[in-house]
Amino acid sequence: MTGLIFDLYFKRLCVRIVNCDKLSLVLPGDGRAIKDQKEVQMTMSKYELAVVISAKLEEEARAEAFEKVKALIERFGGQITNIDDWGKKRLAYEIQKMREGYYYFIQFDAPTDCPAQIERNIRIMEPVIRYLCVKQEA
Repeated sequence: MTGLIFDLYFKRLCVRIVNCDKLSLVLPGDGRAIKDQKEVQMTMSKYELAVVISAKLEEEARAEAFEKVKALIERFGGQITNIDDWGKKRLAYEIQKMREGYYYFIQFDAPTDCPAQIERNIRIMEPVIRYLCVKQEA
């Protein structure tokens, strides 16, 4: 009876909840593309994250901030494949009264929802001046 109520309630939103072998899947209202648990896989894509960390920080604080960035990637399901440390470089223009920053480039494989979660967390990190995450071409 509860399943019927859910089906009727979510019918307005064009969503149906289907139970298959202790696995609940949310599917379109017409029931297309029902997948078995073995077929459900997260697709991994290649990404590159560029991070500029403040040059005003001491070596230990900068290393700690960079470790936090790497931990974020791994926490959200990413696998780091390459890290490129460019070191201290002059910025193209002044940002927050700073003219220099430490540049890091991280290449990683991750699910498609990972970059948005990483950016959401990096955005609030004080030591990070700028960041950019892009999907690499295959």
